[in-house]
Amino acid sequence: MSATHAIEIEQVTKTFGAQTAVNSLDLQVPAGGIYGFIGPNGSGKTTTLRMILRIYQPDRGRVTVLGESQGRTADDRVGYLPEERGLYKRMRVNDLLTYYARLKGCYDCQPKITRWLERLGAAEWSKKRIDMLSKGMAQKIQFIAAVVAEPQLLILDEPFSGLDPVNMELLKDAILEVQRQGTTIIFSTHDMETAERLCQSVFMIYRGHKVLDGTVDQIKNQFAKPQFEVRFDEAVDLTRYPEFGHIEPGESGAGCQRFQWAAGEPPAASHVLARLQTLGSVNHFRSQRPSLHDIFVQIATADLPSEGVGRRA
Repeated sequence: MSATHAIEIEQVTKTFGAQTAVNSLDLQVPAGGIYGFIGPNGSGKTTTLRMILRIYQPDRGRVTVLGESQGRTADDRVGYLPEERGLYKRMRVNDLLTYYARLKGCYDCQPKITRWLERLGAAEWSKKRIDMLSKGMAQKIQFIAAVVAEPQLLILDEPFSGLDPVNMELLKDAILEVQRQGTTIIFSTHDMETAERLCQSVFMIYRGHKVLDGTVDQIKNQFAKPQFEVRFDEAVDLTRYPEFGHIEPGESGAGCQRFQWAAGEPPAASHVLARLQTLGSVNHFRSQRPSLHDIFVQIATADLPSEGVGRRA
């Protein structure tokens, strides 16, 4: 395995009865970065994560994690925050974190526990039972349980679930801190805006196939067809003109329309604006590349997966 990759997945297929959940998947997760896993429900994303965690074994192919292609489900070098939270409700916070740390071979753990509780504003809850915590506070404790043993690989499945915006930013900064210390992080989410802000690279699986894999900029360049927004002083129905396609309400207030150029390769933005000005008086116009959310929706609503888009060599 290359020292530059924390995970290598080679021609992996996993089936459940007649259903193929993951189909001939190749994937390399760079070491030391934050790598986004995205995909619609039922796409094969969770199955892939469970193969990385050794919960499932592939039917074909090989999954290499931190240099090992064979291993136990509970690898001491891997931390995991599951989407379905799993805290022992009658345990006290400090006792629970001590238990989880020792499960991972971290016995001199109290200084780390204390630092993380203080870091996430949870120190006053250290002697409280888990069932006394709010959902957001329990989420922070679950995160500490995943990182307290200082794993080399950290898998976070929807880590911001249940958090208000302030605590979301607090946890985001904590994730970046862990990454700066050298931990490779897999970040699984349905929140495309957060993935775009937090992840250096993103992988999308759809119907068991890899359809996106690369840096956010690389992926956007694969979908380089820009989108335009326009608002006229008086209503103009762009659906009447064949050169404008994918028309929907824009983000800049009432009367704003967002569209793509449907007549072949889009011309320069100035030429698009000039054409719009022949239709009416324009008081707002802008050009922008599609967001990760737009790309996700475009692929997830297609009839067939766009295999090979943005694939790594």
